[in-house]
Amino acid sequence: MITGPRETVKFARKLRSEMSLPETLLWRELRKRPGGHKFRRQHPAGEYVLDFYCARARLDIEVDGWVHDNAARAEQDRLRSAVLRSQGIATTRVSAKRVLEDLEAVVRRIVVICDERIEKLGVPLHRPSDGPPPRDGEDFQ
Repeated sequence: MITGPRETVKFARKLRSEMSLPETLLWRELRKRPGGHKFRRQHPAGEYVLDFYCARARLDIEVDGWVHDNAARAEQDRLRSAVLRSQGIATTRVSAKRVLEDLEAVVRRIVVICDERIEKLGVPLHRPSDGPPPRDGEDFQ
């Protein structure tokens, strides 16, 4: 589980009540757990707040509006993604315009990315039905 300092957690809580329209629309769909994936909104991660986060896939989903269209912000976004990548978290960016134009396609793409990440990470999708793992010293039968 990733988290951040107290100030980042407080800021994340504040951002949850101030989400943009594209973020709100996307959250309405992601909270339904598409593809069986659980998402968190405005999730603290160190000094950053991730728009949406799928812990099992270790995926950060960022909704980028017009603010991200300048060179300085693009460099900040690149550095942020590099820091998260160093912690094993991939970042995917979705334009706010795309969310407004074709929300269904955006959600489908996010599910595909999550599935691919989970497969790559080797995270089991379901717990085995044959019971808990053996205790230390016990053999598999």
